[in-house]
Amino acid sequence: MSDPRATLEAIGQLPDAEIDIADAALQLARIDCPDADWESARAHLSDLARQAVTLADTIDEDDVAARAIALSGLLGGRYGYAGDTESYDDLANANLIRVIERRRGLPVALGILWLHTAQATGWAGNGVDFPAHFLIALQGKSGQVVLDVFNGGTPLGVRDLRVLLKQVEGEKAELRPGLLRPVGPRRILLRLQNNIMTRRLQASDFAGAITCIEDMLRIAPDQAELWKQAASMHQHQEQIGAAMRCYDRFLRLIPEGPAADRVRLAMEELRSRLN
Repeated sequence: MSDPRATLEAIGQLPDAEIDIADAALQLARIDCPDADWESARAHLSDLARQAVTLADTIDEDDVAARAIALSGLLGGRYGYAGDTESYDDLANANLIRVIERRRGLPVALGILWLHTAQATGWAGNGVDFPAHFLIALQGKSGQVVLDVFNGGTPLGVRDLRVLLKQVEGEKAELRPGLLRPVGPRRILLRLQNNIMTRRLQASDFAGAITCIEDMLRIAPDQAELWKQAASMHQHQEQIGAAMRCYDRFLRLIPEGPAADRVRLAMEELRSRLN
């Protein structure tokens, strides 16, 4: 199989609709754990897809609730996938290979498995960028079903979503427009990697965090804010040349406006340190 970073760079040139989200997450996992058995993980992904197709033959194509039950039965029931409540911050929970091995993970990592399995059948589904707790939604002619994959694929109604939001934002929080906004595969992958980057920063592993954000930029080279964040991280490590290059990429994407002005000031300060 090709070099995973070369694959990430190829993914960075694809439109969202053409990204194989599970394969992309597998490449990220290979980079993070080069000695892990990625071939077994890939074989498992293929098995999930085949079993899902078999299940789909028994379900009415218009019955989105039955689709949700079937997916939860396969992933949460047969394979026991669930959220890791005991060691939530373990980096393994954001690595797809380790998630497959342990059957435990973060909501976004589990969501990638659910979406991969659903899409193998041709069922419409997407990520849901719910605050601090990634969800997925299955789409059908009768509407959509929102699933909490961290809890085995539990369907969530309006009351459940309200309770979840209050747990995240406090008792005064109420449901509002945009909470169930669809999230495409690229943003899901960035959310997955952001979990790793954040934990590395918290552990003062700045070199590891920079490596992580560089891989994020391979799959999302047009994300200006990521370039600025990468520049700041390089600057923190006194990697002035790398910081300047990242700021320059930001300005190519956003050449005008207050943010561009602030970046130019930051670049002037860095130049003064080189003299």
